Amino acid sequence: MFGSLTPWRTRYPVTFRRMERDMGDLMDRLFRDEEFLVLPEAEWFTPKADIAETDKGYEVTMDLPGIDPKDVTVEIREGSLWVSGERKEEKEEKGKTFHRVERHYGAFRRAIPLDLPVDREKVEAKYHDGVLKIAVAKMPEAETKRIEVKAS
Repeated sequence: MFGSLTPWRTRYPVTFRRMERDMGDLMDRLFRDEEFLVLPEAEWFTPKADIAETDKGYEVTMDLPGIDPKDVTVEIREGSLWVSGERKEEKEEKGKTFHRVERHYGAFRRAIPLDLPVDREKVEAKYHDGVLKIAVAKMPEAETKRIEVKAS
């Protein structure tokens, strides 16, 4: 009798479904990381890491391509493992016209919380082929101790 209260849904159903899908995709990209907001162009500032825990300690593997190991700092502070550094920008060459520049340069930082006390004297960091591997030993009292269950 009076028509729909949302007449555009019947006139433009495909357009609004597409817009709803695109907005959903945008929200998924913006909030895909649980710890913090990561925009595609800001991913470089918080490099991704694999973090594993063993009985003896923590193992962290982080991709840092194109970085000189002298430009990377690894620290234990405030109960966390801090990895920071900088990827230096390459100088533009004269006579070239860049049509697209997608590589990111600048400082980065990543703080990884450590749940148990660690031995600050037993931290080892190795860098090879753009991959940083860090081993952090737990304090002896923080190591897992398996207790045998005896049948009675």
